[in-house]
Amino acid sequence: MPLIRIPQVTELEALPRFDGLQLEEIVAPETPAAFAEAVKDIFARQHVGFDTESKPTFKVGEVSTGPHLIQFATCERAYLFKVGLDGCIEAARSILESDRVLKVGFGLSSDRSRLRSRLGIELRHFIDLGTTLRYQGKKGQVGLRGAVAAVLGARVSKSRSVSTSNWASRTLTDAQRVYAANDAYAALRVFMALGDDAERSLADRIMPAESEST
Repeated sequence: MPLIRIPQVTELEALPRFDGLQLEEIVAPETPAAFAEAVKDIFARQHVGFDTESKPTFKVGEVSTGPHLIQFATCERAYLFKVGLDGCIEAARSILESDRVLKVGFGLSSDRSRLRSRLGIELRHFIDLGTTLRYQGKKGQVGLRGAVAAVLGARVSKSRSVSTSNWASRTLTDAQRVYAANDAYAALRVFMALGDDAERSLADRIMPAESEST
């Protein structure tokens, strides 16, 4: 399968900040009708950014109960699906198991495993950019921050206090909402910036449900 080589940017702090989505562009459906509206908008797109968040585990042997949040991003807005709300699982399944829209993200192996084991959702028709991008002259996967720096020339700020916060909380903070939304949105922006030639070369890496490879 083809790989896309990108330069490694070492001076991340010198880059301008990534222009992500703002709070008013982030939608958190709370009813079956609102989830249906989100699905309708997402199915009108060819590609969406995708990610999940889970409450972190800190004790040895503790098993994650996530995902607790499922994120989708279009070019205009992000949708935060809170697991446990009425209509969430059905809406998420319709998107994640569909071949109508390509899901794009980074490091999707654990997301895929948790979706399957906890929610019974099989992720289909997706590309894990972390396994597709490689730094020039180096081995190993590329993370979201490195890809945004190399492809978009921007710096993604990652707050450890937010990333390790309680994603199972009934009410998310504004910081959590922005963080989660832009993880999915930044992945979509990288994918779109790679261009048509790169998109065609990535076609061979679209993962079907039957493949366990990431």
